[in-house]
Amino acid sequence: MRKIGLLFGMEQSFPPALVEEINARHAGVAAEFVKIGAVTLESLFEYDVILDRISQDVPYYRAMLKLAALNGVRVVNNPFWWSADDKFFNYALADKVGIPVPRTALIPSKNHPPDTTAESFRNLLYPLNWQEIFDHVGFPAYLKPFDGGGWKHVYKVESIDEFFTAYSETQDIVMTLQEGIEFTEYYRCYCIGKKYVRIMPYEPRNPHHLRYQAGFAPTPEMLTRLEEYCIRICTMLGYEFNTIEFAVRDGIPYAIDYMNPAPDAERTSVQEDNFQWVLKTTADYLIELAQQGRKVPSEYAWSSFVK
Repeated sequence: MRKIGLLFGMEQSFPPALVEEINARHAGVAAEFVKIGAVTLESLFEYDVILDRISQDVPYYRAMLKLAALNGVRVVNNPFWWSADDKFFNYALADKVGIPVPRTALIPSKNHPPDTTAESFRNLLYPLNWQEIFDHVGFPAYLKPFDGGGWKHVYKVESIDEFFTAYSETQDIVMTLQEGIEFTEYYRCYCIGKKYVRIMPYEPRNPHHLRYQAGFAPTPEMLTRLEEYCIRICTMLGYEFNTIEFAVRDGIPYAIDYMNPAPDAERTSVQEDNFQWVLKTTADYLIELAQQGRKVPSEYAWSSFVK
């Protein structure tokens, strides 16, 4: 019997419900919570598929998952690409292929990273031409980490003074300054398996428990456009479980955030109808992967691991 393992942290509702859903299908596939102890180079893994919901916070798990993938385990999401990716690259890639993104600038860290000095930055023209950056991005804008999540260290800034006040608090985090899209509609979209899409009206300005109760809905044309963008983004980035967020201004959906390889799927957060869709669609896709069996790399090169 093929086996699916779930690797997770503080989540309460999604992992046990997913294990129950998969096992109830009687599809020749069993699901369980991953149990892992010490890992050696010779470790064998009993799983055909592992759904990773926590390695972004636990480096030990990330290292273990790379070894699992080396041995043919299908890891969702790919731990090699996830380790290499960042949100600034995401914006650049979407812009390159014609998906609308806000005007964005990469900002070096306010403080020197550990074990560096001014001499480490001999190639950096500093001070930066701040006015050039502000003229390009405009205000209001969002100052946020180039690689992060959970709305940590995110600042909305309305002026140059507010920017420098917020920037002084960011310490050694590399940041982006991004144009603030004053939106009339906002959508959060699940994309699973690079082919299954759930488009959810979302109001980020509401209290957390009311964010999926939005007073707008997409037109058929907008639904088609968002689905196309979601599949294209996840195909380019290789993410099999992701959320993509769009802010709509003047009828144009701007891709705001789409590096969310362990997106919130808790029943109390995403609401019951969305939870049921994610639960059943994830079960469908993981069973599909498990039935294909392991995928041993065809060659030991980086390009083989990130595919």
